Amino acid sequence: MNNFQEKRRRCSTKLRVSSEENMEKTVHREVEKQRRQEMASLYASLRSLIPLEFIKGKRSTSDQLNEAVNYINYLQRNIKNMSSKRDDLMLLSGRSFGSSNGGGRNEISNHVVIHPCLVGVEIIFTVLQTPLSNVLQVLGEHGLCVLSCISSIVNDRLIHTVQAEVNDLAFIDFADLKDTLTALTLMKQTFS
Repeated sequence: MNNFQEKRRRCSTKLRVSSEENMEKTVHREVEKQRRQEMASLYASLRSLIPLEFIKGKRSTSDQLNEAVNYINYLQRNIKNMSSKRDDLMLLSGRSFGSSNGGGRNEISNHVVIHPCLVGVEIIFTVLQTPLSNVLQVLGEHGLCVLSCISSIVNDRLIHTVQAEVNDLAFIDFADLKDTLTALTLMKQTFS
């Protein structure tokens, strides 16, 4: 009878081990199922934040993650460009981020900022006494083809943003152009 009890004990041990393994597998399956559901929910959230022109019908998760990275890089470039333009406008308006008083605009009279852009070159300047037509004439003499000009008033100052097309940036002397425009904006307007 000892042999029978031994077999029974082994069988019950095997059942217990088998039952524990099944329980572990079930728990593992449930944990994995919850993880997959959470990942699917997170992917859906991410996909809803990406504009359609970045996704363009892409189905695979890796493609969508890649497009999310591209979109984030696109946003970072836009933030950098907008910050640069904001800084230029603040400089042109006569105020800086570090100035404690808001009356700094009389300290700085005229400014010219030139930097490359997609179409060629962007020129931001403020003029107090020079007609815009004189500035546009100088740009034409330097071989720049003006594509657009936007004027706005910031802190009672007229600020012009001109985008000009350039065939080859290597042929444009930015320092000379800036000096010429700065000198032009400093000249007093004379009426005859």
